[in-house]
Amino acid sequence: MRRVGIAVGVAVFTLLVIGIPTDLIPNPIFVRQIDEPAWAWPVAIITAVLAGVLIALPRPTSCRPATRTGIIGGGLAYLAVGCPTCNHLIVLALGTTGALAWFAPIQPYLALVALAVLIGAIVHRLWLLRRSGDLRLA
Repeated sequence: MRRVGIAVGVAVFTLLVIGIPTDLIPNPIFVRQIDEPAWAWPVAIITAVLAGVLIALPRPTSCRPATRTGIIGGGLAYLAVGCPTCNHLIVLALGTTGALAWFAPIQPYLALVALAVLIGAIVHRLWLLRRSGDLRLA
């Protein structure tokens, strides 16, 4: 039951960390200049759930903590759902027109890569648990 609480807590925290700065969750601090695409909320929610599961899985002694992979997956999801013209680094590198013409079209692919990274980390963790004998799958 403790692991379920950890998974829910990490999922909520991840959703807030992704949703507030990208203005998926309306707030007075951040404002989107372009409406979010239809796929932004599902990506944010799935990312949060996968991050929660990844952190809540038991860690075999031969495995590093899941924080690095979780941060990479979450960071890619953040870039994917964020407003392309609100990301100062992207606008600095590509300009506003470049952000819309070059970065916005690749955001759905960033979302897919983010989810693949998190799913891959979960599958790898389960494989390590099964190999070590700590997890028995029927």
